Amino acid sequence: MDSLRIVPGREAKTATTQDTSNSFGLHDTLQYGPRSLAAEVSTNSNIKDRLENWEATQDNLKLQMHRQVFGLHMPMRLMMERKLASYNPHMPVLQQSNVHLDILMGRDETLDTADFMMPTSEMKQPLDIHADMEKKLRM
Repeated sequence: MDSLRIVPGREAKTATTQDTSNSFGLHDTLQYGPRSLAAEVSTNSNIKDRLENWEATQDNLKLQMHRQVFGLHMPMRLMMERKLASYNPHMPVLQQSNVHLDILMGRDETLDTADFMMPTSEMKQPLDIHADMEKKLRM
């Protein structure tokens, strides 16, 4: 059973050359695998990793709390409702807005930049709806 984590956990620490060296001071490839310079040089901060996983951790916390209070059926029901609401067969030309899924996820009262700032590529309307439907249906 998962813990009731409020903040995303730290990512697994990558092994450096000092951690994986043998008695001669060289990287032990047989025991630790091939050496990755990209992992040693990466400058990703922990706060960036935590912010990327923030929504998933909060959602997991809510589902675990529902499970403990109401039983196993509640998170299963919520996940099933989300899956059904995320399936949205729509015209490929028109913009897609899934208000039902936003309400189920609790995002109906928040305002993100994507809500009011659209790229210019999304603002233009293509003229040939039939060609777009044929492309979507692979006709």
